[in-house]
Amino acid sequence: MEKENRTIPRIMVIGEVRRNTVLPVTFELAGKASELAAKIGGAVDVLLFYDRLDEPVEPIFQAGADRLLFVEDSRLGLFNQEIAVKIGLEALRLYPAQIVLAGATTSGRTVLPAMAALLHTGLTADCTGLDIEPETGLLLQTRPAIGGNVMATIKTPSHRPQMATVRPKTFPKPAPVLRSGLTERLELPEDCFSSRIVPLSYEKVSEDYTNIQDLDVVVTGGKGLKKPENFALLEKAAHLIGGGVGATRPTVEAKWVSYPHQIGLSGKVVSPKFYLAAGVSGAVQHLAGMQTAEFIVAINKDPEAGIFKIADIGLCGDLFEILPELIAALEKEREGGE
Repeated sequence: MEKENRTIPRIMVIGEVRRNTVLPVTFELAGKASELAAKIGGAVDVLLFYDRLDEPVEPIFQAGADRLLFVEDSRLGLFNQEIAVKIGLEALRLYPAQIVLAGATTSGRTVLPAMAALLHTGLTADCTGLDIEPETGLLLQTRPAIGGNVMATIKTPSHRPQMATVRPKTFPKPAPVLRSGLTERLELPEDCFSSRIVPLSYEKVSEDYTNIQDLDVVVTGGKGLKKPENFALLEKAAHLIGGGVGATRPTVEAKWVSYPHQIGLSGKVVSPKFYLAAGVSGAVQHLAGMQTAEFIVAINKDPEAGIFKIADIGLCGDLFEILPELIAALEKEREGGE
């Protein structure tokens, strides 16, 4: 296969397929990459590798991709970092890109750093913003720094490709646009499938576990709940409005709730349609994980709490008075509906 023509600047999104389905972060990044490509007169490639895909690929083009590069092989059933890195490097050798993006997921966080090291280039992890510098065409990679107290914008002026990972839900999934693209299957050398790593098995967190990043409604509690037993209030409220429970880092560190519920810089980024924060002060680290929610309601007795600065509705008062009233109203409404 001939090497890619370098005349058109290209952005490569390293997508993810899990359980035979393309992860939403792939569409989110394809949409953002399309915006960036428009500013540099470029095009977007999406790379997927999997053992089986049980859905059509057209939505990838509708999200913003100009070309889909794919590898389909039965040996790709369980994630293997070393093989994934080799596939990524071979794809870039055949189809050079100025910018490479991937989700800051478990796999993205292991694959892109290894690729960056082997390519002798830089990598900005967990970006919350991406843009193009008009004067230079360089990728502007924005992420929280110094414990989340400042936002740093990073450039890679001297090395290529420019590489960044982005947490799921950081950018919205683009509305589908009727468009098509080119699909190309990568024929990889056999060496790409050799590895010193032997994946043994895959286990779900639990049968009843739901990823809060996938929910439209999230009810989150902070240290204002005072003790772990009071998370039962949040669970009841979340159940009544069809949502899930989130938590701040201090409550997770105090072992009031498990890590999969943590929202913020060191947890998950969520972007639900409705976000209720109870007893959450609004530290920068937490705001970075939920500020893109469509509608935010905050309950806090401190009128100066930072969470009120981004809330659509702020309820200043004792959450132990407000939440029970809210739950009672929701129960009454549900009974009336039945």
